[in-house]
Amino acid sequence: MKNTILRINDVIYMACIWVAGLSVAVMSLIIPWGIFARYVLGSGAGWPEPVAILLMVLFTFIGAAASYRACAHMAVSMCTDRLPASMQGAVTVLVQILMAIICLFMVIWGTKLCMAMWNQFMSTLPTLRVGITYSPIPIGGFLTLIFILERLFLGDQSQRRAVNFELVEDSKEAV
Repeated sequence: MKNTILRINDVIYMACIWVAGLSVAVMSLIIPWGIFARYVLGSGAGWPEPVAILLMVLFTFIGAAASYRACAHMAVSMCTDRLPASMQGAVTVLVQILMAIICLFMVIWGTKLCMAMWNQFMSTLPTLRVGITYSPIPIGGFLTLIFILERLFLGDQSQRRAVNFELVEDSKEAV
């Protein structure tokens, strides 16, 4: 059962990495196109900037979930590192519980925000609902919550082959 859950989470993690990576790649193509269209073609398109912003939001929330699993997120551990070893475990669990509460807040209130904005459309992209533009918030919260629960119940998984690419490069299978 544990191995099945970990393999499913590996797939979720890789999907997060791909979504975040493609978001950055597409964003890095859209912005120069907008500049080229404005200054070279003389007709500035209205869609590159809002699409780039949407991709940045997608990158931020989905990428944050992936970075949480990889233990690559920003973490302020100055206080916990100075605690006695006997207290560090309890504080770590407390931090995970607090993070889960934050993720639940993102899922619940992010979903409510998406539903409240569903009938509005973006002025620069009239076919795109505003509720869709906010959807990375509850999705990212849900994905991060999955990785928090994984860490709470199955331990740190940042050294798995799917997460730590240096392990793949060093392994004999990669040769």
